[in-house]
Amino acid sequence: MISKKLPLIFAGMLLAACSATQYQTTDDGVVVNVKSSGKTDVKKVRIQVLRDELIHVSATPENEFPKDSSLIIVPGIKSSPFTVKNVSDSVMVSTSRVKVMVSKQNGGVNFKDKNGKVILAEQQGGGKSFTPIEVEGTNGYSVRQIFESPADEAFHGLGQHQSDEFNYKDKSEELFQYNTKVSVPFIVSNKNYGLLWDSYSLSRFGDSRPYKQLNTIFKLYDKKGNQGGLTGTYTSKDKGVQTLERKEESIFFEDIKSIKNLPQNFPLKNANVTYEGEIEAPVDGTYKFILYYAGYVKVYLNNELVVAERWRTAWNPNSYKFAIPLQAGKRVPLRIEWRPDGGTSYCGLRAVTPQEVDEKSNQVWWSEMSKKLDYYFVYGENADEVIKGYRTLTGKSQIMPKWAMGYWQSRERYKTQDEILGSLKEFRKRKIPIDNIVLDWNYWEEDAWGSHEFDAKRFPNPKGMVDSIHALNAKMMISVWPKFYKTTEHFKEFDSKGWMYQQAIKDNVRDWVGPGYVGSFYDAYSGGARKLFWKQIYDNLYPLGVDAWWMDASEPNVLDCTDMEYRKALCGPTALGSSTEFFNTYALMNAEAIYDGQRSVAPNKRVFLLTRSGFAGLQRYSTATWSGDIATRWEDMKAQISAGLNFAVSGIPYWTMDIGGFCVEDRYVSGQLAFDKDGKENSDNKEWRELNARWFQFGAFAPLYRAHGQFPFREPWNIAPETHPAYKSILYYTNLRYRLMPYIYTMAGMTYFNDYTIMRPLLMDFASDSKVENISDQFMFGPAFMVCPVYSYEARKRNVYFPSDSNWFDFYTGRYITGGQQLNVDAPYERIPLFIREGAIIPVGPEMQYSNEKPADKIVLYVYKGKDGSFTLYEDEDDNYNYETGKYTNIAFTYNNAKGTLTIGARKGEFNGMLKNRKFTIVTVSKDKPKAFTYDAEGQTVDYNGTEQTITLK
Repeated sequence: MISKKLPLIFAGMLLAACSATQYQTTDDGVVVNVKSSGKTDVKKVRIQVLRDELIHVSATPENEFPKDSSLIIVPGIKSSPFTVKNVSDSVMVSTSRVKVMVSKQNGGVNFKDKNGKVILAEQQGGGKSFTPIEVEGTNGYSVRQIFESPADEAFHGLGQHQSDEFNYKDKSEELFQYNTKVSVPFIVSNKNYGLLWDSYSLSRFGDSRPYKQLNTIFKLYDKKGNQGGLTGTYTSKDKGVQTLERKEESIFFEDIKSIKNLPQNFPLKNANVTYEGEIEAPVDGTYKFILYYAGYVKVYLNNELVVAERWRTAWNPNSYKFAIPLQAGKRVPLRIEWRPDGGTSYCGLRAVTPQEVDEKSNQVWWSEMSKKLDYYFVYGENADEVIKGYRTLTGKSQIMPKWAMGYWQSRERYKTQDEILGSLKEFRKRKIPIDNIVLDWNYWEEDAWGSHEFDAKRFPNPKGMVDSIHALNAKMMISVWPKFYKTTEHFKEFDSKGWMYQQAIKDNVRDWVGPGYVGSFYDAYSGGARKLFWKQIYDNLYPLGVDAWWMDASEPNVLDCTDMEYRKALCGPTALGSSTEFFNTYALMNAEAIYDGQRSVAPNKRVFLLTRSGFAGLQRYSTATWSGDIATRWEDMKAQISAGLNFAVSGIPYWTMDIGGFCVEDRYVSGQLAFDKDGKENSDNKEWRELNARWFQFGAFAPLYRAHGQFPFREPWNIAPETHPAYKSILYYTNLRYRLMPYIYTMAGMTYFNDYTIMRPLLMDFASDSKVENISDQFMFGPAFMVCPVYSYEARKRNVYFPSDSNWFDFYTGRYITGGQQLNVDAPYERIPLFIREGAIIPVGPEMQYSNEKPADKIVLYVYKGKDGSFTLYEDEDDNYNYETGKYTNIAFTYNNAKGTLTIGARKGEFNGMLKNRKFTIVTVSKDKPKAFTYDAEGQTVDYNGTEQTITLK
């Protein structure tokens, strides 16, 4: 007799067999085999559990995953416990915090919280696409991934860009490295997750399509109504030069190749150029435009000014984006007014049609060349948790040396030993605090870039120079480029081992120095080349006692203003493969060279690196990034606020900028020269001083406080005399920066121990207030200060939004302000609007001329009443890595608002040289008793010897 159970047993065995062919569990997750039909359809999806909240997703159209490794993920991340089970037509991987669903039908992946609520979902059907690509004999894929995105989602991160965009929802960004543009493929969503896209090639977020020339999208009409192009009118101020008018089929003069299509033999230096006519859209919808410009430019569309005047220097163009709704078949006037800056200048306007339905309003990632589709999902209860997960993946942020938190003075450039020492001595003479002074490029002989040898005529005693800087209680950073002239011995040493990029040599590319010299960049993707790069620095510069390394042009920027294909040719092939595949990670590899190099010879001396480019993981190499050669314009100052905030959300906490801007408008140069002659302040001097004063006010609350730029010089006394409000304001905020050193250095410690972010968009601390998601011109400097930069000329007020999750105090008066409202606040010339969060505790140290001049044995503790608060003072040995082995202290301050008490906790930890006894003076500010911030405020004094005390506040 046959048992009735047999069919059920057989069915169960069949189901198990099918499941086994559909997925295989691994040590750290699962591989799902997808039912694919096309050759480029996804065949396998791999889920790897790295932590309860960190999931790695890979997909491939191949039968097996390629054997490769990530450049950005730190090794040794151990998997957390997980379970795998069949759920209907999906495989579910579960941890204690998330559930990952993978469709066996199409490989689509959904992420849910432990209660089953969807956090992030790939587009229905999987949203993946693979397009084969072959470069230099290597096969790969152009990959795209689309995720569903609800209407109320907000995205922040992506690195640092210059179009003054903040929330990337319904926006797009092309991810590549260039001077002033730093691309980091990581976003943080207001839905409490982050996504790290693991591709090193040219990538795009938000829209997978490139911008196209106007004539490929629109019907173009000239100013007389004739179809076929716009009218270009070129008018010169030079005598005897006739006005030129011609048809322009596109506006695309964006690189050294395409500018050859500008009128030949026409002098652009003193020209006014107008492109005008009409454009006719093919379909209804919103069209996105990108303007590329050097010189002065305005854009009018439909007779409205859509781009107010912008400027960039001739050799370093900028891009700016805008979007306009257009109707199919309707002709709309377009007018571009361009005043080139110099004999070579750039102008371009490109666009994309309304976005396709599958991508519109969704989260879209595209990369030009990868071996597989790769991304990391990071879950957290808030943005700080998400950034902590990102750093778990890509590496801890090191604690910068304490002196790096002080003021940095730089210029392009100190040309002699006497100039750099003279400047530093003037700081000390005027009692303007400073910790760091910088020696920019060209300290070598003119034809010896890359030699690491000083020009003896201008720098007769480099070791004595550095020793003198140290004797003045300052540190020195020096510029070290990955660039070498082919005549130098260092070039030859790299070249003999095949570690130099060759295209610039083959093409005899000459730079801008003197008659122009031929050279190229070393291949930082080679481990051997990285070691040699450090060895050459170690042999020549390290013995001088140099304290910090400035890694310029680390994109790498072999040649300015080239088209994308030639840029790739100039910086490849790399030791790992084509530059198409490894396009964006040069700065990461270059930073590794110096970080690993210095720690190999001085393992307990903190590294400080400053680089012009960056990528995911840069923070693990004790590296900061600055925003490149930006312009001296108000709109550029404003753009740095959103640029710095998005860079912070990208997980890299140390960022800075050229206070005052790097590239200077001619009017400021000529104005300064005129001022030097007659001593009178003209309109340009007046604006220059106010611009710098406002920029210093903002810069004092950046993670790193640093001025740099071309002439006019940026030392405070070169900006204005000491009786001028600009000078007084700069001095005030520099002194304030140093008085806040206990607060600032605590935040440096928090970046390592708590994965903290110093410069914080409001959305990080006030996530429940949806109004802050698009506020890009205010930010938190740590837990206490809300900073509101002033970025308009002659503005003496500005609108400030006070987040609803807190009430606030005016820093300068102590006035109490209720949260949840917008006010038009005072912004006098010498002061930036600053507000303190209710419940804040701020330690204020002694007046200092450099960061470790005095021990902080007397600290004023400002306590802002109204809400419970806490702050934990962090201290260590300032300039070594003993903190990694527990040599540091914490002192916790806890304010109980209901009881009116402040508890100073027992000191935890110890280190050599720590203060065992100190005095705290407690100053309280409340709604009923407002108090202005002053350094010498009177309050309750407490003697502290490391034991816990609770004080009832008066």
